[in-house]
Amino acid sequence: MLQFQQQMQGRWSEIQSQLAQQTVTVSAGGGIVQATADGRGQIRAIKIDPQAVSQGDVEMLEDLVLAAVAEAQKRAAELYQAEVRKLASGLPFPLQLPPL
Repeated sequence: MLQFQQQMQGRWSEIQSQLAQQTVTVSAGGGIVQATADGRGQIRAIKIDPQAVSQGDVEMLEDLVLAAVAEAQKRAAELYQAEVRKLASGLPFPLQLPPL
């Protein structure tokens, strides 16, 4: 049993490393704002079309940034869940891992 636990810990560490390397990028407002998150949900980049800044509608821009970040984090969580399902699929018992 100890060997199995060590194998699972090793596999989980491997998955965490892979998730840190994978990214998802989403856009809001027809591409005005883009947000990139890694597979762990950490936001790695925000890109804003310069034209959006020149229009002066700060409130709209803030809303677009929030929407892009929320969607990037949602997709990162889906990526995380997919990796957890892969890990758990070969187990003879339910696996409960910490949330993202």
